[in-house]
Amino acid sequence: MNKIAQFLGKPAKEFTRQDLLRFIEENDIEMMNFRYVAGDGRLRTLNFTITSKPQLERLLSMGERVDGSSLLPYIDAASSDLYVIPRYKTAYVNPFSPIPTLDILCSYYTNEGTRLLSSPENILRSAHEVLKNSTGLTFEAMGELEYYVFSERQELYPVINQRGYHESAPFSKWEELRCEAMHAIAQGGGQVKYGHSEVGHITEENYEMEQHEIEFLPVPVEDAADQLIIAVWMLRMIGYKYGVTISLAPKILSGHAGSGLHIHTRLSKGGKNMMVKGSQLSDMAKKTIAGYLSLAPSLTAFGNTIPTSYLRLVPHQEAPTNICWGDRNRSVLVRVPLGWLNVGSMAKDANPQEEGEYLESISNQTVEFRCPDGSANIYLLLAGLTVAARHGLEMTNALELAKKLYVDVNIFSSDQSEVQKRLPQLPTSCWQSAKSLLKDREIYQKEGVFPPMVIDEIAKKLKSYNDKDLSEKLHGKKEEIKKLIDEYLHC
Repeated sequence: MNKIAQFLGKPAKEFTRQDLLRFIEENDIEMMNFRYVAGDGRLRTLNFTITSKPQLERLLSMGERVDGSSLLPYIDAASSDLYVIPRYKTAYVNPFSPIPTLDILCSYYTNEGTRLLSSPENILRSAHEVLKNSTGLTFEAMGELEYYVFSERQELYPVINQRGYHESAPFSKWEELRCEAMHAIAQGGGQVKYGHSEVGHITEENYEMEQHEIEFLPVPVEDAADQLIIAVWMLRMIGYKYGVTISLAPKILSGHAGSGLHIHTRLSKGGKNMMVKGSQLSDMAKKTIAGYLSLAPSLTAFGNTIPTSYLRLVPHQEAPTNICWGDRNRSVLVRVPLGWLNVGSMAKDANPQEEGEYLESISNQTVEFRCPDGSANIYLLLAGLTVAARHGLEMTNALELAKKLYVDVNIFSSDQSEVQKRLPQLPTSCWQSAKSLLKDREIYQKEGVFPPMVIDEIAKKLKSYNDKDLSEKLHGKKEEIKKLIDEYLHC
């Protein structure tokens, strides 16, 4: 549990400035770090030594100045000063600093004291506000964070390549690192669901790469972004401590499982899950899915942002290539996972000696968007999905589109080639992704959610890779593929 929440006896969303002042004073906190997200999606940091209560009051009340042009690509150097203002609910005790330190995420504000609408965290906030105002619905999300650990090869307890799914120690060599990361993330405020080893296991002559996953619980979409960005930073910090490389790159080695950043979402109202009606998937859920499918090509501009993203989106690697959806189907773009509907008390059946009452089966139903990867700008990706959900709810033909793009077969199976042919395709390069984004830009810009200059900058960046026919150019060229993968190892 978040140590500050534990000390104060209140949830993080209720933290006040006075709460943080009290915690800092009574727990001998000596430093504070402001953290904020740059245009590349990575955290940046300002360190402060706490010297007095007035200084601390000023920092928490007024924030600090930063050079916006060095952080966000669309900020003009001629007028680049921005404010970073702490969001109290994101505060946590830094688990890595030898000096007692409190970390806190910040939002960007302009010289006029208004939110910088082009910054990633404010775009997400705006997307969610527009959705809530137009529908009365809350958008919740959670991520599945996949990553590889690179280490020297160990001869004891080997694992067969591509057979690491849910493996246990001692066959899973880095379970301890994963558990330490989960513990740190939870203390940082992350709502962790579980962790496990993933299918990817790559053994080379002198080293091996082992894939893991940490999955979260659904929370309001802004909180989902915050906890993911902190989790990625913490994973890298723990890897650094252990002296191993941790990579969230979409592809590590050709022919082996890549790493995704699957996003589960749901709509709620008054605490009720609106993705189900009775014992079935609701029309609202199907309309949301239709929104994702409709905007899927342009959503890759936020979720698949480097050339190696498209080395992962290939058949037979449990990564989607076609725009479709289905139940419990891992070959589709949008999957409807098991949601504990109509299952009764399985625990009662498994434990007949139990005489007590069990919790009634509740709906945990989500829908899973499966193409994003670790190169994603997490805030912009979740903002894009929020826009897509609203778009689906507003589409007049949403249910018709959902029905048309539903599949109940493994579309990568050799006998399903006709199904593949009739389904639309995801982009195969950053270049195609940029074109899709520019085509759909009016939808993202609606109600002022995505500023035009942000769309232009993203498209410009994607096109700069000049990877239009990259897959064809690299076919069979293992050394060139490896060089490209190494270039984007840290996305």
